[in-house]
Amino acid sequence: MDARARAECTRLARCVRQHCLRMTHRGRSGHVGSMLSMAEILAVLYTRVLRVDATRPDWPERDRFVLSKGHGGGAVYAVLGELGFFPMDWFQGYYRDAGRLMGHISHHVPGVEFSTGSLGHGLPVAVGMALAARNAGRAHRVVCLMSDGDCDEGSTWEAIFFAAQHHLDNLTVVVDYNRVQALGHSKDVLDLEPLARKIDDCHWAAREVDGHDVEALDEALRVLPFEKGKPSWLICHTVKGKGVSWMENTVSCHYGSVNDEQLARALAEVEGH
Repeated sequence: MDARARAECTRLARCVRQHCLRMTHRGRSGHVGSMLSMAEILAVLYTRVLRVDATRPDWPERDRFVLSKGHGGGAVYAVLGELGFFPMDWFQGYYRDAGRLMGHISHHVPGVEFSTGSLGHGLPVAVGMALAARNAGRAHRVVCLMSDGDCDEGSTWEAIFFAAQHHLDNLTVVVDYNRVQALGHSKDVLDLEPLARKIDDCHWAAREVDGHDVEALDEALRVLPFEKGKPSWLICHTVKGKGVSWMENTVSCHYGSVNDEQLARALAEVEGH
C-alpha cells in the first residue's frame, strides 16, 4: 500500500466515525460502538478490495457485500455516502421518521445488497450468493462482514460447514472481532476461542490481523482466496468503540447514544487521531 492509499483509507475511516457519531446522536439511537470498531475494515474493503461502482449500484459484475451485523449499518451508510452512492444529506434522517436510512441496514438503500438485523442471517445468505455465482459461471466475489456475536449462532456454523463442503473459494468472511456483545464480553457469553483453529478444522483458510491497521488489512485481503478451493476467513482484532476513549472496550457503548456534550468530546477525539 502506497502513502496515498494509506492516507485515503485513514481519512475514510475517520469520516466513518464522525458520520456515525453524528447520525446516532441525531437519531438518539444505539450501536455506535459497533460501528466505530469496523471503520478501517470498511475503508479498506471499499477502496482496495470490492469491485463496486457508485454510478451503477446494480452493475451485474459487482462484488457482493453482506453486512451480517446489521445493527452497525450506519458505518456502511457512511462509506456509501462518502463514495457517492447517495446524497450525504440523507445522513440527517438516519433512524428518524421519513428518513431514508433505517437503523438496521436495508437493501432499499443504494449499494446495500441485503437487509439484516437478527444475528446469524448474513453468512447463510452470502453462502447462497457465492454458490449461485459459481453455478452461473460468474466471476464476482462475495464478502460477508460479521461480528463475533454472529459466531454464536447455529445458522452461522451450518453455513460454515456448507461453504467448505462446496469449496466456495469465491466467498470471504471478515470478522469484526471486538470481543463485546449486547449483554457482555464475548468470552463470558459464549467463548469462541480458539476461533482460527476451529475455522481451519472446518476446512476454511483462516488468517488473523489487526483490524485497525489499514496496511495489514490491505495486505491480508490483497489476494483472494487465501487458498484455492477453500473459502477465506479473516479474523480482525478490533476495539469496540475505537477512537473514543470512554467508549473503548465497554458493553455500554453497544446500545447507548451520545448526548450533546459527549458528541463534542467524541468528535474532538476522533478528529485528533
